[in-house]
Amino acid sequence: MKFHRLLLLSLGMIFTISTHSNGQESASYTLKEMVQRAKDRSPAALRALTRKENRFWQYRLFRSNYNPQLRLNGTLPSYSQAFNGITQPDGSIQFLEVRQNFIDLELGLQQVIAPTGGVISVNTSTNRFDNFLAGPNEIQTRWSGIPVNVRLQQPIFAYNQFKWDKKIQPLLYEESKREFVQEMEEVSLFVTQLFFDYLLAQVNVDIATQNLANTEEIFDIEKKRYELGTTFEDRLLQVELQTLQARQDLAQAKLDLESSALSVNSFIGLNPSSQISLVSPEDIPDFEVNVEQAIDLAFQNRSEALGFDRRKIEAESLVAQAKGQRLNVQLNASYGYNNAAFNWGDIYANPNTQALASLGISVPVLDWGRNKARMAQAEANQQLVEYTVQQDVINFEQEIFTKVKNFLMIKERLNVTKVSDEVAQRRYEIALTRFQSGNVSITDLNIAQNEKDSNKRAYFSALRDFWVAYYELRSLTLYDFEADQLLYLPEQDQ
Repeated sequence: MKFHRLLLLSLGMIFTISTHSNGQESASYTLKEMVQRAKDRSPAALRALTRKENRFWQYRLFRSNYNPQLRLNGTLPSYSQAFNGITQPDGSIQFLEVRQNFIDLELGLQQVIAPTGGVISVNTSTNRFDNFLAGPNEIQTRWSGIPVNVRLQQPIFAYNQFKWDKKIQPLLYEESKREFVQEMEEVSLFVTQLFFDYLLAQVNVDIATQNLANTEEIFDIEKKRYELGTTFEDRLLQVELQTLQARQDLAQAKLDLESSALSVNSFIGLNPSSQISLVSPEDIPDFEVNVEQAIDLAFQNRSEALGFDRRKIEAESLVAQAKGQRLNVQLNASYGYNNAAFNWGDIYANPNTQALASLGISVPVLDWGRNKARMAQAEANQQLVEYTVQQDVINFEQEIFTKVKNFLMIKERLNVTKVSDEVAQRRYEIALTRFQSGNVSITDLNIAQNEKDSNKRAYFSALRDFWVAYYELRSLTLYDFEADQLLYLPEQDQ
């Protein structure tokens, strides 16, 4: 167990070396620390956060469509100077220089009527007309205005965008919030893979270092035996070749470690030249996972589950839109007061009643089956969405079922590989001791060493598979089984 304890100590130690003069940093990370750093600083996490913020403002824009809008419209000013043809009383045309200025302002408060898709507004407006005559001081000014006016624009039998947006947009926003949590868990999953890439490279360096030391010791023993005549030259050459191979293995392991370190540092936002050491996450959390519970949690929390309903509603919306294009009827109505005067204040004195009502209609009399084809296409698309969603739901459940079963199998395999690693390590230590005393051949020792190395790598590979499956399970359910709490909590609208 000497080598095993040495390896664990090497993996778990924390570097306390101060910053080197060349700017390199040294740090030690556990898996959870690296996951948290990736969530806080990695470019992938920052992109996810930016997407979440964009979707939040998109939702706020949608909400603003249903709030009253106070608008000021107008022209300030519209001046024209030109020679225009003016018709005279006798019918002739005389070209005269015309200089005019026109100013208009309208202030209106409008409100969307979401259930019907109409718009109602209360407005007031003022118009001023200036006619510049021949003399510099000869200006004719006229005023007109609408002190108050109520308008209604109401489509009839038309597609109501406001009604369907109120059904779809909140689902999209809720999906975006859940997608953000899922993306952060995917960041955790990816950095876990990088973590174990580096950890396995670190383990391989430790294995190669220990193997080289043991091989050099064996080579020294064989040289002494050869000098005493108790071994043959071919066996000595075999051990020498193994020593050279061990040196090559160590060089390759160090190169792989540098490559893995660069990937990890780049992802979590460290200086590429930073030196890090990883603590092996061998403290396995003990919790039970039930397949039915995992499926229920996934349907409750995953954005895809909301997406199933949202896609159906969108298909219904397209059918409603196709129906609304068959007949276009628009009701426009307004009621208020207007007036005209030489002075601005006079337009508000005894104004006249102003009323307007119109009903516009557009009905295709002969469209060669256009409306029928449009409706058939929308209904076929709705049916396709229904079938697709049904299959996606089945695939969704199967994915959860498979991942949970895989997690349980990996957890069991991890225990077996851990015991195998300890047994293989112990066997190698015994074989090495017996070789030193001359009771085991070099072939048997090599077999023990290979088994020791393969079982060591198998254990850390199983450890990797467990933590990858652990974060996959969190991502698929948005639930922390270890802490027994939801990763996503519905928030109040900001």
